[in-house]
Parts: sequence; structure tokens; C-alpha cells
Amino acid sequence: MKLYFAPDTCSLSPHIVLCELGLPFELVRVNNQSKKLADGSDFLSINPKGYVAALQLENGEVLTEGPAILQYLADLKPQAGLAPPNGSWERVRLQEWLNFITSEIHAGLALQFNAGMPPEVKEMFKQKLFKRFGHLVQALERHEYLCGPRFGVADAYLYAVLLWTRFFDIQLERWPALAAFMQRMAARPAVQAALAAERAMPAPAY
Repeated sequence: MKLYFAPDTCSLSPHIVLCELGLPFELVRVNNQSKKLADGSDFLSINPKGYVAALQLENGEVLTEGPAILQYLADLKPQAGLAPPNGSWERVRLQEWLNFITSEIHAGLALQFNAGMPPEVKEMFKQKLFKRFGHLVQALERHEYLCGPRFGVADAYLYAVLLWTRFFDIQLERWPALAAFMQRMAARPAVQAALAAERAMPAPAY
């Protein structure tokens, strides 16, 4: 498998999961501005949507969209318990969390990157995002991870997007449960390995 990634994006989440599962894969860095790879080829030929993450399988198929990739990877090694079995109520709950992270946390933080958005509009969306943080806090005050006491794929996704808060002077210490979650995640060897691998890979020159 090949995981196409760019630093400081949500592609960190499948990278973490691949490391957690110990699955063999090749890491390929994408220039997020030019959409070029290190060999000069066009990332759009891999994923016409133009964004990471993209997971290319051994048969040449390419899977995109973080929640789909995360569940696919978890199902490759179900004994690791990173996602409940398909068809179970617990799997539906996982999908509920993945959709919430996508639509409310990921999308809410992504708006803050828009340089053309007036500051007062950004602040309005930031306050809406903080209300969504309250839902996360309720879960993380009950359990160490979103779906219970064990790490799962939703946690990798949440960690990857919450890392963006450092770009917008959002102090997660305001929400002790979120700050503690981030500390737990940062201590995981798979998280440290994924971050180190991404830092070590030079950006494509193109």
C-alpha cells in the first residue's frame, strides 16, 4: 500500500493507524500547493479531488476520504480492535463519531485557514466550533477515548485535526478533557513514529 500525505493535514490519522496496526506501507509526500510528487508526477492522477489522504492498494485501487480509509485499515486487522465489527451497534456509533469529526471539527477548523474570510466571520465560526468541543468533552470526561476505554480510529482522526488549533491560538487547556486527550495521544508510540516519519521526509522540489 501507498499512503499519500502532506504534513499538518488530516492524512496524519491513517498514518497513525497504519503504525498502530504494524501494516507494511510506503509513505509518499505530496506538495499540497503544486499537487506534485517527488518524481515530478501529478498527484491529481492519483486522486483527482486533489487532496490527501489517498491510499493506493496493491491492486491499484485508490481509496480517498479519511473516515473510509480509517475503517478499511481497521478491518484489515480486526484483531487489533481499532474498529468494532461491521454490522454491530458499536460500529454505527463509531461511524457517528467519524461523521461528527468530519462535519463539525475538521470542517470547523478548516474554515480558519481561509485567508480571505473577515476576522469577525472567523470568530463567529470559532464560537460555533467551541460549542462542538463541548460534545467532545462530555465523551472524554466519561472515557479516555471517544468510543470507550480503548484507542480507536476515531481518536486518530480527532487528534490529527485538533493539532490545527495551534495555528489559531486556540488553547485546548480551556477544555481539560481535550488537553488530557491530546497528551495521551502524543504519548502513543505510533503517534510519535508517524510524526517523526513525516518530519523526516523532504518536501517535493516541484
